[in-house]
Amino acid sequence: MTRPWPATLREDTPSGAVVLRPLRRRDGGAWMRLRAANVSWLERWEATSPGENPESATFGEYVRLLSAQARAGAALPFVVELDGELVGQLTVANVQLGSLRSGSIGYWVGRQYAGRGITPTAVAMATDYCFAIVGLHRVEINIRPENAASLRVVEKLGFRDEGVRERYLHIQGDWRDHRTFALTAEEVPGGLLARWQQVRDGL
Repeated sequence: MTRPWPATLREDTPSGAVVLRPLRRRDGGAWMRLRAANVSWLERWEATSPGENPESATFGEYVRLLSAQARAGAALPFVVELDGELVGQLTVANVQLGSLRSGSIGYWVGRQYAGRGITPTAVAMATDYCFAIVGLHRVEINIRPENAASLRVVEKLGFRDEGVRERYLHIQGDWRDHRTFALTAEEVPGGLLARWQQVRDGL
């Protein structure tokens, strides 16, 4: 049986080669520069922990935490690259097997890379990997109703809208509503990436 982690996934697209690979400590410089350049683009959508200092953990500690979760089978922490350049991050979190076999995908890319098909491609690759290799049955994405850019991603990919979860995640000092979108393996028997390619190419 193929081990789910570590994993590297690649897809050639009209925008360039999109690669998902494990987040590493040596990514720190590029990751922090990209984050610093996109603070206003990203921070209003990202979860926070009430009562905790968001700056308390170093990048190395952050990578160690995610790597431990990956080794335990609870997460798949990828960076997103375009033609070898780090442009964002995608993490499959809350991975549960047993009778549920579900996971939750979260993602971000720098603003300068949005709208180029990179994020839908990355989400489609990760979803197919979760179904075919990890053995999950269901993948969900939770999005604030105001996050138009992220809503476009799930719309392009055909994720099913399951409704609003009230006060679902803590973001910027308060509990925020989120819309939940999901897919099960039966809904994409030919793979989500193949379906997205047809949509992208107008077939």
